[in-house]
Parts: sequence; C-alpha cells; structure tokens
Amino acid sequence: MTTPDNAPEASAEPTGVAAQDWATASADPQYRAAVTDLLGALAYGELAAFERLAEDAKLAPTLADKAELAKMASAEFHHFEQIRDRLTGIGAGPTEAMEPFVAAYDSFHKQTAPSDWLEGLVKAYVGDSIASDFYREVAARLDVDTRGLVLAVLDDTGHASFAVEKVRAAIDADPRVGGRLALWARRLMGEALSQSQRVVAERDALSTMLVGGVADGFDLAEVGRMFSRITEAHTKRMAALGLAA
Repeated sequence: MTTPDNAPEASAEPTGVAAQDWATASADPQYRAAVTDLLGALAYGELAAFERLAEDAKLAPTLADKAELAKMASAEFHHFEQIRDRLTGIGAGPTEAMEPFVAAYDSFHKQTAPSDWLEGLVKAYVGDSIASDFYREVAARLDVDTRGLVLAVLDDTGHASFAVEKVRAAIDADPRVGGRLALWARRLMGEALSQSQRVVAERDALSTMLVGGVADGFDLAEVGRMFSRITEAHTKRMAALGLAA
C-alpha cells in the first residue's frame, strides 16, 4: 500500500489499549472481535490489491513497467500472508475473518474498473492511499503488537512514486489527459469513502473501537472528522499527481 500523508500523530505516552500488549488487550471480547474485523478487512484488501496489480500489469506499455507492477503485486501478497498468519495465531480463521468484507471490496473494484493503464495507476495510488489512511486512523487505537503489524503492512510498496512519475509524464506529454484523470480520481474518492463508511457502520465492534469505545457505539462527529482528514490527504496527493482535486 502507499504511504499516506495524514498519519495520526502518536502521543508520547500512549494510554488505554494503545499502551497494552495483545495478551492484555484481548481479554476484552469486544476488542478481540474488533481486531479480528480489522485484520480480516486488511487481509482481503491486500489480497485484492495483489490481484488488481497482477491484472493491471497486462495494461503496462513496456516490459519494465510490467515487471515493476509484478514486484509490487508480490509485496502485497507478502503483506496478505503476514496478516493471514497473525489471524491464525490469535485463533481466528482467516477466511471467516475476511468474508464480511468481500462484498464491499468487490463492489468498489467492480464499479471502478480502469479502462486503461493511466486510470489503473491513479486507482492504485488514490484507492490504496485512502485505505492506508483509514487503517492508520484505526491503528492509533490498537494494542502495541497489533499496531506494529498493521503499520508494517501499510509500508509503501513503491507504487506511490511510480504512479506519480508515470502520470505526471503522461500529463506533460498531453495536458488533456489531466482533466480526464482528475474526474476519474474524484469518482474513486467518492466510491472509496462510501464503501469505507459502509464497513464502519455495519461492524459494531470496529466502529466502537474507532471512536475510542464510545458507550453508544457510533459517534458520527468523530467519524466525520476522521473522513475529513482523509479527504485533506487526498487533496495533497492529487496535487502531487498534477491533478485538480
């Protein structure tokens, strides 16, 4: 996944669950359920990213580009393996943990199938970054062990700089490309936020953890602020691509 620009600032002295290890934090069944949800969503996201990059490689204009995407796909699959092994290690079935999130991910990818190489690059850059922003928001509330794993699998696979280089070169060669890709990126942003909000709203344990254990489970104001931060980071990435947000 790509490296986001709005990672939440970590406090010098974590408190609550964020200061605990997995053995301590997982004594709370609701927290355990939330982490299982989170890792299930992240695992399927990595698996889907692997499949998408492998498919996008078919659209690559050169062998060098094809090889670069294949390397990135391999990195995404390695991330998937790490999360799968972690799920197994905490006594959760990886397939069962991923299943609740298949529909949302598949719907997003079905509705945002790229028509060409450049759209595929923008989708990977924009879509993966939005997902990374979301998971980093949640990671700030995780136990030390789980947080370390989540942040590790969010490491940039190299797609960010690769996408920026290729898209900016294409716009320099034909400025008309910029308008089309800007519209495409806006559509991606809307679809990604819609699916993210759907996931949060449908998974009670995950939404409660996301807002810091609010008693009634779903604080719309806090979730709204989170998505505002994600939107701000998206605007910065669009500028890096040379596109209007």
